[in-house]
Amino acid sequence: MSAAPTVDRAARSTVVPVLNLPNVLTLGRLLVVPFFAALLVLDGSSDGARVLAAVLFALACLTDVVDGHLARSRGQVTDFGVMADPIADKALVGTALVGLSLLGALPWWATLVVLGREVAVTAMRSALARHGMIPASRGGKLKCLSQNIAVTLYLLPLSGALAELRFPVLLVAVVATVVTGLDYARQGARLHAAARRVPADDRI
Repeated sequence: MSAAPTVDRAARSTVVPVLNLPNVLTLGRLLVVPFFAALLVLDGSSDGARVLAAVLFALACLTDVVDGHLARSRGQVTDFGVMADPIADKALVGTALVGLSLLGALPWWATLVVLGREVAVTAMRSALARHGMIPASRGGKLKCLSQNIAVTLYLLPLSGALAELRFPVLLVAVVATVVTGLDYARQGARLHAAARRVPADDRI
């Protein structure tokens, strides 16, 4: 549900009911976050707890794919879904990264880069919202996929070659995070510059 189609805002809010299956899945993903956090932080040293946390994380990620597909195919895109979907995604991944860093399983610098990027992009998009919408970055899918794979690998109690795969995947995720963040910054700068060229009386 990260790439919503262009739908009239008024029609979306008056015709499409907020209580629909895509939104329920999104809300469910958000509600999983505190249980996932508790499981990871309170019993993160247990292999069983780590496997269960990985399963919860993977299922939550799967709902992100399903709710987006359902919302677009059924014409059930709503303002609530557009707002709640990225919040649920960021809360889930952010909680996983912080939890793993607290356990010493994942380096803090990676967590801080990812969280810093998300905060900066969200703040920039909010600040520029009155001038227009910044479209999703072209590398956004790679960023999300690499982050999700990296988190899953670090959650699982792996050993041998699979454990060695964690750090390269994490590097890919961090690079994709930084590159897409810079792309957002470039688009934001262009939007801001275009808005400054518009006469004050013509601005909305």
